[in-house]
Amino acid sequence: MKKIFTYLAAALTMIMATGCFSSTEALLPNISGKAGEVIIAMDRENWEGDLGAAVRDLLGGDCPYLVQKEPLFSLVNVSPTGFSDLFKVHRNIVFFDVNSNVQNPGVSYKSDIWARPQCFIQISANDPESMLKLFNENSQNIANAIEQAERDRIISNAKHYPEVGVADAVREMVGGSPSFPSGYKLKKKTEDFIWIADDKQYSIQGIFIYKYPAAENDNFSEEAIVSHRNRFLEANVPGMFENTWMTTSTFITPSVEFMKFRSRQFAQARGFWEVQNDFMGGPFVSHSFYSPDGKEIVVVEGWVYAPKYDKRQYLRQVEAIVYSFEWDEKNKSAE
Repeated sequence: MKKIFTYLAAALTMIMATGCFSSTEALLPNISGKAGEVIIAMDRENWEGDLGAAVRDLLGGDCPYLVQKEPLFSLVNVSPTGFSDLFKVHRNIVFFDVNSNVQNPGVSYKSDIWARPQCFIQISANDPESMLKLFNENSQNIANAIEQAERDRIISNAKHYPEVGVADAVREMVGGSPSFPSGYKLKKKTEDFIWIADDKQYSIQGIFIYKYPAAENDNFSEEAIVSHRNRFLEANVPGMFENTWMTTSTFITPSVEFMKFRSRQFAQARGFWEVQNDFMGGPFVSHSFYSPDGKEIVVVEGWVYAPKYDKRQYLRQVEAIVYSFEWDEKNKSAE
């Protein structure tokens, strides 16, 4: 019997040494809450005052480039005293600690505190005025952290449940690919254009990947990006009727901003697409960047058509696919 216990103890030690049970992460439950939802732990007085108004303006303001008004995030206010275990496992939490005893005012960003994959942000200050100032100073970082958490969950899901074979076609053309979740199918492929989509009865989530020779300069201006976009779409994306094709809407000028995400630099364009000589349309987001050798411009674009539904989550999902683009290993070293 003594030997049995010795063997069991040795086996348990080996399991712990190899990683099993070595982290409390394995014991955390999955997150709760709907996609795009954020718990705001703040007392009622501040929620109904200037601080709450600032939070609603930032996190509950209009999601950009959607036809109908939809909030950037869906906010749920909970009193800190009522912040029970039910709310602790939520996907996104912003906890406002307004307390005269706070020793180190500031903003802290943490993940997987009570569940996973969880985004937890705590903002600590001595009084409401200081809290409002602190929040305004860090507002963009706070919004970006929640957005990135939502995006990472979508990317993780795509990698766990991939649509087999689709990414291979993209890699063959450009030397890298986004991660495509189950449901996305290859609709068209030429030597310089690929169309991949998840078609459902009342919605379409589409991805375009195309490439063209880089110019000596001005590759990432709004005019250059839209001009190339319209040329590819007219040639490759016909509408439902004769003499119709997808193009960029001129009703609202697309925006272009230069960004860097996990070592990849790109010009991000947002705008609306429409069908020339027809009445279809919706939002799009695209990333334009150099190929590793600098000779070509590669564009990865996501777009949505969902006339019967809210579009925030549809757009966030295709945007996450666009963000998930990774070069093949041989191209990573050349980039």
